[in-house]
Amino acid sequence: MSLVAKVSAEVLAVAPHHKHHGVWVGRPHHVPNVSPSKIPKVILHGGEWGSVGSVVAWHYIIDGKDHVAKDVVEAIDEENKTITYRVIKGDVLQEYKSFKLIIQNIPKGEATWVRWTLEYEKLNKNIPHPIKILEFVIQLSEELMTILFEHRYKMS
Repeated sequence: MSLVAKVSAEVLAVAPHHKHHGVWVGRPHHVPNVSPSKIPKVILHGGEWGSVGSVVAWHYIIDGKDHVAKDVVEAIDEENKTITYRVIKGDVLQEYKSFKLIIQNIPKGEATWVRWTLEYEKLNKNIPHPIKILEFVIQLSEELMTILFEHRYKMS
């Protein structure tokens, strides 16, 4: 049984793909303004917002429990509206040897398919697949897209 796996999910959101992509690439520090109950704090630890190699710490809450993940921006693909974060430190590495989050924004007319892919290696076969994390990021995307669509919060 392989310990390396990936899971993904897509959500259709009625908002332009470039806005969602822009938040995750250049303005992730705005996410706490949109969803403070899920992401209370985002801190830049190195580099610049929107740059490959930047180090970002995410403070997030799942099932009422506080978590922290320190990620490096591994890749940004503007043509395909994709960003890849690789976890380098934090709670998730207590169960996974490696963990990446890939966010792709796929235009569909006036709407956007947001595809979240989690690539990971479990520390052992008894570790569950990170379905709670996948559900969390999908819910977060839905909240963000609602705000972007309703223009209640300007993400600039």
